[in-house]
Amino acid sequence: MEHRLTPVAKVEARKTLSEEQLRHFLREMLLIRRFEEKVEERFRAGELPGFLHVAIGQEASAVGVGQAMDDDDVFASTHRAHGHSLARGTTPKALMAELYGKVEGVSHGYGGSMHLYDLEHGNLGANAVIGGGLPGIVGAALAFQFRNEPRVAVAFFGDGASNIGTWHESANLSQLWKVPVVWVLENNWWAESTPNSQHAPITDFTKRADAFDMRSLKVDGQDVEDVYKAAQRATKHARDGKGPVFLLANTYRLTGHYVGDPQVYRAREEVRVVRQTQDPIEKLKAKLELGDEELAEFEREVGELVAGSVAFAKAGTDPQPEDALKNVYA
Repeated sequence: MEHRLTPVAKVEARKTLSEEQLRHFLREMLLIRRFEEKVEERFRAGELPGFLHVAIGQEASAVGVGQAMDDDDVFASTHRAHGHSLARGTTPKALMAELYGKVEGVSHGYGGSMHLYDLEHGNLGANAVIGGGLPGIVGAALAFQFRNEPRVAVAFFGDGASNIGTWHESANLSQLWKVPVVWVLENNWWAESTPNSQHAPITDFTKRADAFDMRSLKVDGQDVEDVYKAAQRATKHARDGKGPVFLLANTYRLTGHYVGDPQVYRAREEVRVVRQTQDPIEKLKAKLELGDEELAEFEREVGELVAGSVAFAKAGTDPQPEDALKNVYA
């Protein structure tokens, strides 16, 4: 199997992470960032079909939560699924090939950016429908409960999705049945293009959990160590049979909602300030105080993986027209 990055031992539960573990987190975040930058570049060049939504700026929540999950855990993603997928073990080659619509893609070209899935790595699917993956996560967790399996189902969703019916219905049932779910709300403040003040009557989204008497945690979504530690507590709580946990990660989207978004709803000065002060990768670099030589090695390693993924995808197999009729059940 293709190694994504230099392997390290699985992160153990402890109060303080070692520098080696934080370096591993940095490499994972860099891989997501450089992968998405390359994807955006290739999309603008007209090589990728469909729409594209990147999560540049939100890498810490993907890596922090992903590293806290066990191998047998599952998750559902959003329309910004690249980071979650890479953080959980999908290889850059398989993911890039999927974005190019190739048979070698992780979903054999059927999913693309917004509908990719990877059951081997616990990915039950990205979803272009806001909150579309939430009910299925309750179902997966209920199955784990019935089978008495020590597994957890994780749902990623955004601040906008916390307004819709499927979130409230799913949260209600998860707490009623005490199933092992971790609800990860990645609050990037914009619900696509609408500020929180115009779509939600609250400013602290942990209050969403209060209606269901659900345990909640709040973290700085730009601090991967903070996210990881909170996600460890959340997954342990759920895995121990104590019911679901609502994990709020306040994060920042450093780009538009989609590639090409003019962001007329957002002040340019705000974007500039956020990019300067809230980049999770720069924050972790500062914490580690890495030298230029070590950073250059990280960039080289990640750059080779990303370049290799593009070459693999371009050399991939185009699906046949009759493939469009396969896997159709209704």
